[in-house]
Amino acid sequence: MRRGVSIEGDPSSPENALSEPPPRTGHDVFISHSSKDKAAADAVCAILEQRKIRCWIAPRDITPGKEWGEAIIDAIAGSRMMILIFSANANDSPQISREVERAVNKQVVIVPLRIEDVAPTKSLEYFIGSVHWLDALHQPLESHLERIASVVEGALGGDAAAAAKQVAEPLQRPAPIVGWPVQSASSQGGIVAPGDPRLGRTQKSRRVFALSLAGALGTAALLAAGGLYYRSHLQSNRLTEKDTIVVSDFTNTTGDAVFDDTLKTALNVSLQQSPFLNVLSDSQVAKTLQQMTRPAGTKLTPEMVRELCLRAHSKAYLAGSIGSLGSEYVLGLKAVNCQNGDTLAQEQVTASSKEKVLDALGKTASRLRSELGESLATVQKFDVPLAEATTSSLEALKAFSLGRKTFNEKGSASALPFDHHAIELDPNFAVGYDALGVDYSSLGELERSSEYHTKAFQLREHASEREKLAITAYFYNNVTGELGKAVQTYQEQIESYPRAPAAYVNLGVVYALQGQYDKAAEVTRQAVQLAPDTLASDPNLVNYALALQRFDEARQMIHDMQGRPKGDDFILHDALYALAFLGADSAAMADQQKWFADKPDYENAGLALASDTEAYAGHLRNARDLTKRAVDSAIRADSKESGAVWLANAALQQVAFGNPTEARQTAAEALKLAPTSQGAESEAALAFAMAGDTARAESLAQELGKRSPLATQIQSLWLPTIQAQLALDRKNPAPALNALQAASHIEFGQIDFVANLSCLYPVYVRGQAYLAAGQGAAASAEFHKILDHSGIVWNCWTGALAHLGVARANALQSRTSQGADADTARVRALAAYKDFLTLWKDADPDIPIFQQAKAEYAKLQ
Repeated sequence: MRRGVSIEGDPSSPENALSEPPPRTGHDVFISHSSKDKAAADAVCAILEQRKIRCWIAPRDITPGKEWGEAIIDAIAGSRMMILIFSANANDSPQISREVERAVNKQVVIVPLRIEDVAPTKSLEYFIGSVHWLDALHQPLESHLERIASVVEGALGGDAAAAAKQVAEPLQRPAPIVGWPVQSASSQGGIVAPGDPRLGRTQKSRRVFALSLAGALGTAALLAAGGLYYRSHLQSNRLTEKDTIVVSDFTNTTGDAVFDDTLKTALNVSLQQSPFLNVLSDSQVAKTLQQMTRPAGTKLTPEMVRELCLRAHSKAYLAGSIGSLGSEYVLGLKAVNCQNGDTLAQEQVTASSKEKVLDALGKTASRLRSELGESLATVQKFDVPLAEATTSSLEALKAFSLGRKTFNEKGSASALPFDHHAIELDPNFAVGYDALGVDYSSLGELERSSEYHTKAFQLREHASEREKLAITAYFYNNVTGELGKAVQTYQEQIESYPRAPAAYVNLGVVYALQGQYDKAAEVTRQAVQLAPDTLASDPNLVNYALALQRFDEARQMIHDMQGRPKGDDFILHDALYALAFLGADSAAMADQQKWFADKPDYENAGLALASDTEAYAGHLRNARDLTKRAVDSAIRADSKESGAVWLANAALQQVAFGNPTEARQTAAEALKLAPTSQGAESEAALAFAMAGDTARAESLAQELGKRSPLATQIQSLWLPTIQAQLALDRKNPAPALNALQAASHIEFGQIDFVANLSCLYPVYVRGQAYLAAGQGAAASAEFHKILDHSGIVWNCWTGALAHLGVARANALQSRTSQGADADTARVRALAAYKDFLTLWKDADPDIPIFQQAKAEYAKLQ
């Protein structure tokens, strides 16, 4: 049995030519290599194929869907020669030992190409100990490529004499090389020739020569051309920072379902550590599948993903596969040009056990990032191992993967069971807690959301740099409420990942909370430019347009979104309802109510909106009924916090309309339903203050301040407003106006727990304070702020009562002015009273403030 090529006696003797191989129909050369030596293997493959020598190399030539072991066995059997890229990495690879053994059994000629000065392990020595070697120990590898190709070409052509002429000297023992870019173990001393006593045996009957490539290497021009070809070949495979790639589902031939979806999620996490690569988002994939008339959950096979890649105008797709090889697992990644099918980059790695699969995948993805054009500096800087960036538990990662898939397809409520299961399987899964925080936030359960985001923040070191920044920013925004720190962290994220749209979208949200809607719109438009189909940005931009009173622009945005998948995005339908309300389009409002009614998790929000609309028109009895239904619906949806907010909002309506006793009862119900809800507590405290229950209001205010000492909106918006109302209860408007100065920079900020953007409570209370202080003109200006920002207020009761506020402010001016000024103010007051009474033309007649308004109007006439 032939164990390899053995050249004895006269190298030019016919007996030393390669014997006629058995008939083979595959490739000329099988290149066996460790995935860690892929750069060297690719270089050899490129130069041989330039010489028209057909090469088989994994993972490039493994047919998608074919079992790895089967593909390798067939490829070895179909090749005439095996080139073994020999290094310390090859020594460490059980897979290479199996490939070499298979080649020996199939009588395939083995030619080891030594790229590191190490000795073979005994298992490899058994098969290749008497084989002649090709040496390429001195860098750069390009300087050896032409000679390697000539030797292989001569040997395959049967011209052993020509090949033998390449042998210049017997095997030398050069010093270990330095600088060749492969991962290597510490030197074990120079590799030795068969017969060297360091191998523990002698072969005195053989004259052993190395096919040394350290001598003459051909003409300089030819070598330069070869090196240039290889470098230009690699350069053409590189992506640019504007290119997008699509990640396919993994081809899993192991039979183990734990890898389904899981490895794709893990690969996405690994690739998204890169500030260079742009992975097509789930929303963009969903949109493209819709264009292809495919369901959102369609499996992205290599064939399907290429079509999707072309439709999405992406540059490449990334196909992954996993197969079993005994007790080991072989993972492959291949980046393919969507247009022509050319392989841009590929990696293969073997994991010794299931527990090592994630680690192996992460390392493979890191090498692929470099091959696709990312700088080594950023690969090294942003390269947290996958087990640390996600979880070491495949089962937990699978549950998380199913959760994210369900979230994208069915919404947050459906994703909850999977995300809960993920953290049950791994209690240290930071990204899993973060996902739960997002789920509950989407459902309006902000207290629960804060709980899980706090846990994610505590575990943030178990996440990638990108996720760590996102978790930190979200924590500052939604847990501690430190909006300034949230802005700073999102800006850091944008600096590190300038092409990641999520940070821009989230920064826009924080600007909106600060009332800076121009900035919010600007930064969100940057996200749209980076990812035009990022659905999360669309409803936000609609809201910002509403806040800036750009209603036509908001309508155009929604028109442009027609035909695109909207999923169950509450924010979008909330904005659609607002536009319908502002346009007095009752039919459109009814359409949106149908959408809410069909969504059990969001039905309560739709009922709360309807309640506010009824209260805006003075239909308090209808509003009470709808609030009760909204609370019941929220409880059924396991969203008690939302129900509590609807009750607290109703309490504010009731006291503003002149029913303080009812308001105190409703506020108490809100606190009983969700005692720890910051949103319910804030509104309830203001309701108690407006109802004259100063003791309860002060107690709640102290508790809010203690629990949220750093929260921007609590400290600058809610507490000053509550304190101002308490001062008004004491008939002392001056301290009220002083307290409200703290709210002036943030008073237009979006409130994230209510159905509209904001009721502008600080502005309303300031208007009341100016009335109490006898400053009619200043009071009128405050109430006009509310009327002039209907895109923020929507259907909140403050929008209705602002008309009455303007009327009262002008009536006050008419009483405190003289002559023409008094007459003009009276005319304005009459017009404002008329506006309010027209708005409330069919209001419930027993509402105290309605009765007061009619009496004031009659007296002024």
